[in-house]
Amino acid sequence: MRKLLPVAVSILGLAFASSPQAQASQGPAAPPPKAPPAMEPPTSVAQSLDRQFGFVEHDLVPLVEAMPADKFDFAPPGEGFKGVRTFKQQVGHVAAAIYLASATLLGEPSSLTEEDLKGGPARLKTKEDCVSFLKGAFAEGHKAIAGVSEKNLLEVVGPKDRLRGTRLGLANFVTWHSFDHYGQLVVYLRMNGLVPPASRERQ
Repeated sequence: MRKLLPVAVSILGLAFASSPQAQASQGPAAPPPKAPPAMEPPTSVAQSLDRQFGFVEHDLVPLVEAMPADKFDFAPPGEGFKGVRTFKQQVGHVAAAIYLASATLLGEPSSLTEEDLKGGPARLKTKEDCVSFLKGAFAEGHKAIAGVSEKNLLEVVGPKDRLRGTRLGLANFVTWHSFDHYGQLVVYLRMNGLVPPASRERQ
């Protein structure tokens, strides 16, 4: 059993890196997603955390770009979805959360308000605004994660009345929270007859 475990892990790693999910787009074509982060073993805490963050960026940004501009105010209908965020608000919320966590990790002030965190800043009017805001958030996230090390990962940062936690916790937060909303946005896309780019057959 012990001899088989490394082989199984290698096979799973290879499948995770290269397995296609063959589904054709039913809507407007979107650029194929960029290659996911490299699968070589990380050599530091920051590299390991940044790689996970890169996976969600790889899936989420092309998904947002694939949604037609006239569908950014879409929210699922029905009683079970009453009060949920629109597609645009989901994107704004994810990006704002990344910006805030990044600022906390970097020790920088954030101008984001509680309302901004709920659905993105009011200045986000168009698809282009949302995509630019999201890409900027990921750039800040990568910069912030780069400062997490073996020596400071349990250091508590952030004001007590706002986002606060260990550097490790905040660096994990930007990944799992983004993937949480990625799953919701997948539903929004499919309800509009579109297949998320990460689920399409690779060209």
